Amino acid sequence: MKQELIKRFISYAEMDTQSNEDSETCPSTPGQMVLAHKLVEELQEIGMTEVTVDEHGYVMASLPANTDKDVPVIGFLAHLDTATDFTGTDVKPQIVENYDGNDIVLNEALNIVLTTKSFPELSGYKGHTLITTDGTTLLGADNKAGIAEIVTAMVYLLAHPEIKHGKIRVAFTPDEEIGRGPHKFDVAAFGASYAYTVDGGPLGELEYESFNAAAAKISFHGVNVHPGTAKGKMIHSSKIAMAFHLRLPAGEAPEFTDGYEGFYHLISMQGNAEHSKLQYIIRDFDRENFENRKAHIAAIVDEFKSTYGADNVVLEMNDQYYNMREKIEPVRHIVDIAREAMEGLGIAPVIRPIRGGTDGSQLSYMGLPTPNIFTGGENFHGKFEYASVDVMLKAVQVIVEIARLAEQKA
Repeated sequence: MKQELIKRFISYAEMDTQSNEDSETCPSTPGQMVLAHKLVEELQEIGMTEVTVDEHGYVMASLPANTDKDVPVIGFLAHLDTATDFTGTDVKPQIVENYDGNDIVLNEALNIVLTTKSFPELSGYKGHTLITTDGTTLLGADNKAGIAEIVTAMVYLLAHPEIKHGKIRVAFTPDEEIGRGPHKFDVAAFGASYAYTVDGGPLGELEYESFNAAAAKISFHGVNVHPGTAKGKMIHSSKIAMAFHLRLPAGEAPEFTDGYEGFYHLISMQGNAEHSKLQYIIRDFDRENFENRKAHIAAIVDEFKSTYGADNVVLEMNDQYYNMREKIEPVRHIVDIAREAMEGLGIAPVIRPIRGGTDGSQLSYMGLPTPNIFTGGENFHGKFEYASVDVMLKAVQVIVEIARLAEQKA
């Protein structure tokens, strides 16, 4: 199973499937559709039924029940796309067998080193088989590790009919990284009572709380005049944008917060004297605090409109997803099944809030309660991303055990 899992994951990781928030298509990039069709072929080859892919790149498939019990249909999901934060073109995964616990040279020519000083959790993987980048791209374990684990688990269940389970549905979705993963997901067609995204990080992660999330874009319009004659005439939009950012609490940013603390995160800024734009994401676990954060942004915008003109400061703000805890708490047993599955395999569950979001954040509000489980990846979205194959194998085992327990408890 180990070599099969490695081969499967690397074949996915080498495909460029970064999403693109500036695209209006679904999927937002053609590479995601290429991977979707590859998965359709693989799912058919391994013996899955009801294998489909729609025009938007949503892949669905079924593993029929092998029990006479009336077991609720459960689902497992992962997303096709990789993050937009760092390039995912020409990914060259590297395998480190029996990792020795020391720094890993990712790219000798470019002097790119994955160090235990910068990433102290790395040394905890001593003895594991690791898959890393070559230092020039992200790896894509978020979420291709999840895809590989789900497919491998289905292969295992098909090969072991003595493990009784109800009907299982799997789905692979586009554009999660740009917040659109469930936008065209057909919950009714999926037909599951509940599901799990396999989209977490280190061993044992089990998450059913997520941020409430919004995105804000503020555009600033100024007046550009030759600097030699600019006195009293120039209105510098970039300076207005900088003044705006300084009105936000400096300590309420990702680099200063953890646990249940929310934040304002400046994800990009562009500009010159004439036109500038700030893009933020706004996050908080508490709904009231979330609404207050959005109101604070809007209040500063109104103040700047009064100072610089109503047409010169423009706010676009929209909610992206909400804390899925509200929808999962009433069916808490689905979290308990995952917890019991991990404990039965000797894995200590790490139940904590997701400082981010998964497709489950939106799906839970669409009628499909969907907590999240680990994949074995670390340092997502950048050149220092890596995954432990040993932990990936544990994720496969957890998927299998969830299916077995769900049948046992029915």
